[in-house]
Formats: sequence, structure tokens, C-alpha cells
Amino acid sequence: MDKINEMKLRFLSKSSNESFARVTIAAFASQMDPTLGEISDIKTAISEAVTNAIIHGYEDNIGYVEVYAAIYPDKFVVEVSDEGIGIEDIEKARQPLYTSKPELERSGMGFTVMETFMDEVKVVSAVNQGTKVRMVKYIRSSINKIGRSE
Repeated sequence: MDKINEMKLRFLSKSSNESFARVTIAAFASQMDPTLGEISDIKTAISEAVTNAIIHGYEDNIGYVEVYAAIYPDKFVVEVSDEGIGIEDIEKARQPLYTSKPELERSGMGFTVMETFMDEVKVVSAVNQGTKVRMVKYIRSSINKIGRSE
């Protein structure tokens, strides 16, 4: 299926930018006429992905986080990527309660939260090259509605 619309954000890996990303992506997704629950799911997943990029991707350094979003007739796709330290063992990192930062009192539930609130989650990472998290949310209310008037 062809994309109907797309956008990209790039910002510094500062925790103050997490809410900016969450609100911006939610506003963009609103074109699909999602339910409040669907918007809440997207916002929650974005928060987790961006926070992971900031805290784990760059540790104590500042780098860039990119968020790409695309609207399709039946789904919303969002990718959060960084060029940070990467994830050595993706399967281990995706385990509930696993955290590489226990000293920061992290819950280790980031990927679990993303998987709970989104329909698909794919993680690609390479050590010292960064991480990309691709998430898909099927927006039930937008099927056959969006794109017809454009």
C-alpha cells in the first residue's frame, strides 16, 4: 500500500525532548481519526522508544534521535532511531524486567510496553552504530476513510 503522508523529526537526545516527540507524533497520527485509546497507545510507545534512545543509546553523551512516521490507509508506522552505542543482545534487551541501567532504577519494561501498545515492534541494532525501533499500529477507524479527499 502506498503512503498517504509522512514526516521526520530530528532532535538532541535530551530528556526534555521526549514530550515534544510524543505530542508531535500524536498530532500527526490524529489525521487518521484514531480513537483516544489508539492515540494513547501511540503516545505511550513513542515515549518508551524515545526514552530508550536517550538513556541507553547515548548514555551520558548528547547525540541525535530521529523519529520518522508514515500514514498508510490502515496503519500508522513510526520509527525511532539513534546513532548511539547499540544493543549487544536484542533478545535479552527485550525480556521483561531486563535493564542495563539498574542504578538508574529503570524498570526494564520499555520494549514490553511498546509490544503491549503497538501491533508490531521490530528492533534493529548494531554495537557502536545505533538502534532503530519500528512500530506499527493498525488504526481501525481509518480503514477506507483516509486519503479519499486528498
